Amino acid sequence: MSDWDLDLRDAEAKMDEAFAAAGDVVLGVLDGTTDPEEWVRSVDYGNTLVLSIEGDLNELAAGFARDVKEMDGELMHFRGFLVVTPPGVSIDTDRLSDPGADGEGVEADDPGTDDATAADGPADVAAPADDENGGNEN
Repeated sequence: MSDWDLDLRDAEAKMDEAFAAAGDVVLGVLDGTTDPEEWVRSVDYGNTLVLSIEGDLNELAAGFARDVKEMDGELMHFRGFLVVTPPGVSIDTDRLSDPGADGEGVEADDPGTDDATAADGPADVAAPADDENGGNEN
């Protein structure tokens, strides 16, 4: 029985970390100082991240964007923040529509808003890709 090398204190600490913040909104700063795996783990636990972007969004999100998208989470840049949601939590942009003269709204993923750093509205953050068109399927 004493052959087992099981550290229950470490296991309990990991469980506390995993379950204490599940389903919360986590505020943070995306500046490259936090290990990308920490952001992925937080989203995997069911948390929504609201990260203030300090630097180049594409470079800073490259370490975790693909993992979040592969787990069916969402990433959206909105007014200097990156909003990252876990699977099953969608980002509703309906109230951000800009009604035009004909009553039609401009959608958040309007192809005309190609710049992911536009300050006026949201833009999807594309996961880094190895192909020629940068991962856009247009």
